[in-house]
Amino acid sequence: MTDYNDYLLKDKFPLFWCKGCGNGIVLQAIVRAFHKRGLEKRNTVVVTGIGCWGKADDYIDTNTFHGTHGRALAFATGIKLANPQLTVVALVGDGDGATIGGNHLIHAARRNVDITTIMVNNLTYGMTGGQYSGTTPDNSISSTSIYGHIEKPFDVCKLVEASGAPYVARGTTNNAVQLSKFIEEALGKKSFSFVEAISQCPVHYGRSNQKEKPTEVLAWMKENTITIKQAEKMAFEELATKFVTGRFVDREQIDYSTKYKKMQQLSKGVRDE
Repeated sequence: MTDYNDYLLKDKFPLFWCKGCGNGIVLQAIVRAFHKRGLEKRNTVVVTGIGCWGKADDYIDTNTFHGTHGRALAFATGIKLANPQLTVVALVGDGDGATIGGNHLIHAARRNVDITTIMVNNLTYGMTGGQYSGTTPDNSISSTSIYGHIEKPFDVCKLVEASGAPYVARGTTNNAVQLSKFIEEALGKKSFSFVEAISQCPVHYGRSNQKEKPTEVLAWMKENTITIKQAEKMAFEELATKFVTGRFVDREQIDYSTKYKKMQQLSKGVRDE
């Protein structure tokens, strides 16, 4: 590929997303990472679910699979096991991937299936009207918490790390270069790799929380974004309102498909005896 634009279906433009949405920033970060990795289109499969971010497959010029709500990782697992030679990338949202599809996320990470998962976390259910999700910050206003959200949000990176994922990182749409670097690294791993992208939703989350302009949401995100080193010096209570960015886990580990192939060979040997 001569340029990252070769991975985009420009005839599908303009983008479906609302003005000021961060999905376009994440999309470019992904295709830039594809280009740097030199991925072959015919050997790459992008799997999505339902939601605003689930529309991303409309614009990516590789093999794509558009699944049902919360099940992108289940489909991605099946595709990877059917053909381990493929590069499989799952694009999920915070609602699609952590709230509705949280169980699949845990077990894909636990099994260490060789899938690169990119979660856009815009802190809300954007497509269906701005309801709160499993990552919506405490006290936030949403269409289903009009007096303030009372549930504690998931730290999805910690959840995936605890589930055993060998690569876990978080970036934001305020720093697209860093985000694309994390995605590029994740694509290079033969393991379950997870990148969370904190993104802005000015239409629902922003408007409901006195940040109607995209620039206001981005400024709020930037103000509350800290590095891992900075987080180490802060109290637990202070971290509750911060977005900690960086590479949390980066280690080598034998992936599920490799182990499964060895098991197949072992069972074949037993049968042949």
